[in-house]
Amino acid sequence: MQAVAWWSPRLWAAHLIALGCVGAAIALGLWQYDAWEAHRAAERVDLTNAEPEPLTDVLGPDEPFPTKHVGRPVTVEGTWLPEGTVLVSGRETDGEDGSWVVTPLAVDGPDEAAIPVVRGWLPGVDPESAPPPPTGTATLVGWLQPGEGTGAADEDPTDDVFPQVRIADLVQRVDVDLYGGYVVVDPAATEEAGGRNAGTADLGPATLDQLPPAGTFTAWRNIAYAIEWWLFAAFALFLWWRFVRDATAVRREPTAPDDEARAVGSSP
Repeated sequence: MQAVAWWSPRLWAAHLIALGCVGAAIALGLWQYDAWEAHRAAERVDLTNAEPEPLTDVLGPDEPFPTKHVGRPVTVEGTWLPEGTVLVSGRETDGEDGSWVVTPLAVDGPDEAAIPVVRGWLPGVDPESAPPPPTGTATLVGWLQPGEGTGAADEDPTDDVFPQVRIADLVQRVDVDLYGGYVVVDPAATEEAGGRNAGTADLGPATLDQLPPAGTFTAWRNIAYAIEWWLFAAFALFLWWRFVRDATAVRREPTAPDDEARAVGSSP
């Protein structure tokens, strides 16, 4: 019996049905996956828009950084330590390379632990172009961030330009302990809350680099549905392969009794 070719018109319907089922299942799975990502992104942004909490209620000077509070808005009151001001390079805004301007703020007094504050963004990496650091006391609102630790090397440890906001590097510039994180000033929220002396004058706003993590079970139904649709696509492919394999397999014709006897009689 002659085998049926895979491209035979007799199998076109099977090919089209399989293509439609697999394509639809993959598309629906991608749709659910996009919904999963969108829900998680929305949850992360929601925390950055929450009501600010006092820094001291969220993080203590000797406490490890709480991961669940990444990106949380906090209010900070304290005294500026202008001698600890540095630039952090490699911060791009609207396609333009620039730097963050960071100044520590002593939370419970000038001799107490301080938290590094990203006051704003500056084009370029020249410390001479930065406005004078603020002095005196301040009240501000900003987003809490964990210290960075990418391992980037500081090409010139003697200057006032750092490659990242690393607490171990910043603490060498002041005579007090530092919190295990830093704050990015939110100028709009600071003004709305009646903050003062936030040190943002003549600086552009700094963008938030690290958003809070989404909950483990956020939008879990969407990702479960996505996996379910992709499994259906795999099953449809398997059924198509089995059907086409069986349809194209060579089948032997049944042998007639006379033919069998003739074959036996002719044998030596």
